[in-house]
Amino acid sequence: MTAPLVTILDDEPAIRTMLSDALQDAGFRTMTFARATEFEAALRTARPDVCLVDLSLPDRDGLTLVHRLALEQGATVIIISGRAQVQDKVTGLELGADDYIIKPFDPAEVVARIRARLRRDTATPQTGDTARFNGWVAHFDRYVLEDDAGRETPFSHAEGEVLRLFLERPKRLISRQAMQEALGGAAGDSFDRAMDVRISRLRTKLREDPRNPRLIKTIYGAGYIFLDDVTWG
Repeated sequence: MTAPLVTILDDEPAIRTMLSDALQDAGFRTMTFARATEFEAALRTARPDVCLVDLSLPDRDGLTLVHRLALEQGATVIIISGRAQVQDKVTGLELGADDYIIKPFDPAEVVARIRARLRRDTATPQTGDTARFNGWVAHFDRYVLEDDAGRETPFSHAEGEVLRLFLERPKRLISRQAMQEALGGAAGDSFDRAMDVRISRLRTKLREDPRNPRLIKTIYGAGYIFLDDVTWG
């Protein structure tokens, strides 16, 4: 079995070396990059399992890159950054990052978080990669929603995690605490705001009326309920 591939995009050589050594010692394959242009060129042939991305890059805005990776590549993205403000974390999570680690950090923590992400991503679900509901088909292998006319709308890896959570538990209340436990990440305002944004984007992609959503219903003070029947397979 091929070891998971982790890409490291950071303009600090010491950070790249430290992370690469720790990950290789833990059994991962790694590729390291100092510039976004080098990293994007490598993505034409490489398919990383996890992308570690610094936000302060010399040739590209890291947040823009995170958004593109999450939406177009469907990649698992973990931000590593010295920006410690709550708003920076919220913005990164809103744009599709799966986790946010603040510098300085212990490389053992990064390894542990990557392993946790991969366990959630590769755990064998009770369901398949395709779900049908209310005229829609969700293709989790390709990260797209397909309507009854065959038109496709992409969704990010992070949005897909939330959508799968709803579709695996139709017509059941899902509390904020249950979402946090299922999806990981530290509980708090940044997690809650990131979930609000992801749910809002899913509603938009499902063409929901924001004033009266028919599929993803907010139960104020309690959580959310997905209201339609779902068929998997």
